[in-house]
Amino acid sequence: MNSHLFIFARISPKPECFDKAKQAILSIVPDTLEEEGCLQFVVHENSTSLLLYEEWRSQEDLDKHYAMPYITPIFEAYKEWLIGPVEINKLQKLV
Repeated sequence: MNSHLFIFARISPKPECFDKAKQAILSIVPDTLEEEGCLQFVVHENSTSLLLYEEWRSQEDLDKHYAMPYITPIFEAYKEWLIGPVEINKLQKLV
């Protein structure tokens, strides 16, 4: 069984902030994929949300990601941009 950390995250921006949030997330993709513990970081969208699918080697690697200097300003902007908290689902791969 794979012991990696899998995450689905739903980010729900206010309609007037959707494009800003989308561009901010897309701007971090290249740096995030270069992080040592990042195995996947994929961004999707629907009409109201941005959805991330992530695979990390470990929780420690994810914690390091959250502390990166290009991530913390986005988390700060979320306070203004989002309707509510980011929904994070941590998953365990079964097969």
